[in-house]
Amino acid sequence: MALALAPRRHDLPTPLAQVVPFVRRHQLAVVVLTQANRPAELVRAIASVRAQRGVDVQLVLVLNGAAPRSLGGHVDVPWMGPDDQLVVLPENVGIPGGRNIGAATASADLLLFLDDDAELLGPTVLATAVARFGADAGLGAMAIRLVDEEGLTQRRHVPRVGARSALRSGPVTHFIGAACAVRADAFADLGGFDRQFFYAMEESDLSWRLLDAGWSIWYSADLTAFHPRTAPSRHPGHVVLTARNRMWASLRSLPVPVCVAYLLTWTLVAVLRGGSARQVVDGYRQAWQARPTRRPMRWSTVARMTRLGRPPVL
Repeated sequence: MALALAPRRHDLPTPLAQVVPFVRRHQLAVVVLTQANRPAELVRAIASVRAQRGVDVQLVLVLNGAAPRSLGGHVDVPWMGPDDQLVVLPENVGIPGGRNIGAATASADLLLFLDDDAELLGPTVLATAVARFGADAGLGAMAIRLVDEEGLTQRRHVPRVGARSALRSGPVTHFIGAACAVRADAFADLGGFDRQFFYAMEESDLSWRLLDAGWSIWYSADLTAFHPRTAPSRHPGHVVLTARNRMWASLRSLPVPVCVAYLLTWTLVAVLRGGSARQVVDGYRQAWQARPTRRPMRWSTVARMTRLGRPPVL
């Protein structure tokens, strides 16, 4: 998704609940955010949603700074069913802001966020996800395994330390936003993603808040979604934005000694991965100038994350 990287500090001026018609409650709503700049991929993403069986699904398509006509002749509003929602945003409000608006528009017990260049693999992914949330009242979010063109999972898409555990399901400490499910009530209670992030780290930030609120996060390695192999460097300014958002998340959610250790660790990692220390410091400076209100997680949450194999310093 092409991104205009200037952050926005607001969503739509009018709450969507006042402008969308009433629709019945569904088991699950799939929120697809797009700038309509890759219509072929979007066709496949929505086709994979339409192919799902054994589940009551609502589709919420959010055009983030794009007009319906930009979808082209073969991708158009006829895709939308009677209970589906098409949301047109006149400006790019960023990934977390756009997903929040899609979630507010949805009428479902569960929310599944799907990138516009991703595809659900298999017709029972959503039905299985619904069943797992139904069987575990404490489950707040679920990560779905992402596979690339070769059927492999990139290391950065494994919600654990290292890549060898990509094929193992189990409890984890965060989820990847390209294909993930979240309990709608938990999402709403926590205020959803932080729209100020605009791009990068919003899932980790929400994951920490979900865990501290007592919810669990599950990685379903047997449920898969295709996502093309990509690198964060495809987005201009990604080092600065990631550093800024990483500091925002840590300043808000981590106890002071953990926050310091976390930022030191990821400063080193960012530089070793090819980012310049100057870019990282610039991101930290931006974060400090607009630092969030602190709500540090409980030490019991830190201990819980450590037991799960990823203490909040990694």
